[in-house]
Amino acid sequence: MTTRWLRAAEWLFLVAGLIAVDAYVWINASSCAYQSYQDWAFDETMRGLTPTVKGFIADEIYWLFSGSRAKTSGSPEELPHGPSQAQRQPKPSSVIGRMRIPRLGVMAMVREGADGGTLERAVGHIPGTALPGTEGNVALAGHRDTFFRPLRNIRKDDAIELETTGGTYRYRVESTKIVTPRDVSVLNSSPNQKTLTLVTCYPFYYIGSRCGNIGRGECFLCSVCASEKAPPEAASSTPFATFSTGPRVTRE
Repeated sequence: MTTRWLRAAEWLFLVAGLIAVDAYVWINASSCAYQSYQDWAFDETMRGLTPTVKGFIADEIYWLFSGSRAKTSGSPEELPHGPSQAQRQPKPSSVIGRMRIPRLGVMAMVREGADGGTLERAVGHIPGTALPGTEGNVALAGHRDTFFRPLRNIRKDDAIELETTGGTYRYRVESTKIVTPRDVSVLNSSPNQKTLTLVTCYPFYYIGSRCGNIGRGECFLCSVCASEKAPPEAASSTPFATFSTGPRVTRE
């Protein structure tokens, strides 16, 4: 009888382990596929082309066998960079741009929203905060075990780039900060300033379940606050950015 129960327990743990591995592979594979397609689609849009799944698959196959991307008839173009486009409110779950932190090797697509579904696949723009190119505080959220894992190594003066169809906005890290789950002060805006704040759960090496939606007070947040660099011809002072750490938060 004891042997039978032990064998049953072995099969139970084996099945549970296989399900866990399958879920992990599926979540990460779907995230990688989403990021790859949206990154390609964003480049196509910047060239003035219309991205399609068929075109993406054809380009990936061409790259797989030739080692280079297929040539397109379009060419990268500088789209209008002005308040009319920057202030356009994005639709929920729509892609609003691409974020890079060159020194840390971070590159991730940014999507509107901070719900669980959005953060599984992309960095999320917290609704109610400023949009790139407008005055105020642009707040972006990401999971500490995926896109924002490298933030544990961020330093003062690190460059952060946020590329949108309205232009590329550059920031510089100024400081780091840890805040409590309900401390939404990191999302506040300073008058006549354009800033960027990155938020993720803290500590980075916590073993356990992820936080749910931003702002539910389930864990501490790591928050990075940054100021936009002025264009070279308009720069009048040294630009800066700030990185803070604390619980996840969202503006109600």
